[in-house]
Amino acid sequence: MSWHPIKHGVFACLLAVICYGMALGQKATSCANCVTWNKAQPPFRIFGNTYYVGPHGLSSILITSPAGHVLIDGDLPESARLIAGNIRLLGFRVEDVKLIVNSHVHFDHAGGIADLQRRSGAQVAASKWSAEVLRKGEVGKGDPQYGSLPPLAAVKNVTTFHDGESLHVGEITITPHLTPGHTPGGTSWTWKTCEGAVCYNMVYADSLNPISAPGFRFTKSREYPHAIEDFEKSFAFFEATPCDVLITAHPEVSGFWDRLALREKGVKPDAFIDSGACHKLAEGAREKLRQRLESEGKQ
Repeated sequence: MSWHPIKHGVFACLLAVICYGMALGQKATSCANCVTWNKAQPPFRIFGNTYYVGPHGLSSILITSPAGHVLIDGDLPESARLIAGNIRLLGFRVEDVKLIVNSHVHFDHAGGIADLQRRSGAQVAASKWSAEVLRKGEVGKGDPQYGSLPPLAAVKNVTTFHDGESLHVGEITITPHLTPGHTPGGTSWTWKTCEGAVCYNMVYADSLNPISAPGFRFTKSREYPHAIEDFEKSFAFFEATPCDVLITAHPEVSGFWDRLALREKGVKPDAFIDSGACHKLAEGAREKLRQRLESEGKQ
């Protein structure tokens, strides 16, 4: 597929979120972590043509080419303005983003996509399950967190892809890998980034956290009966895929800021390079699922 030139305390917390969103001129998202997640983060190059353009608490990645750019994740609704500003700060134009893709369709990773699509005119592509959520702006019933999350702004002209189908924008080739469990349509992304003759396998990992709305049980779900099997397939992917640089949808999960600090201080110039990071991610996620399933057995 190819696109071309793409209570008191609680009240105070919610009030802060609302005021922050008003300051940005956008509708605020009512969540306890939103202000922290959306803290401004100066954009920077990770390696080659791959840049971090998201807020501090939620990843958004820009992959650039002379013929157009790819953006992974739009974060919160109020993140869209920040992401667009970060793209400009790097010297690029948001209007040159030709393709927007997503990890999973929760408000903190997909909430800004509709706004960013309007700003850029980009095509949006998603897994079949996720595309339906984006088009309707409603969290799907099979989602473990169904009923506990706010809706999304509906996104227009969403196309779908097959697992492993390469998408192209100019010289960029980015590949989706279905990694469900956290949501039925979860997707991780791989691509190569080069500086001269040095190239690395980049991996943008979807969330693998088995969290849910109250009452949902991964062991007994009619809406998502294959959730455990899906998680295992996702773990297997991360254990096997070539992985030099790991970026996670929540950056702290992969120690992203610690790595950046080591690089900026000159302690470890190649701090982002860790061929074992994806395997470690899978190990940690598998243990979290084991603990969750064990807790469900005690209920």
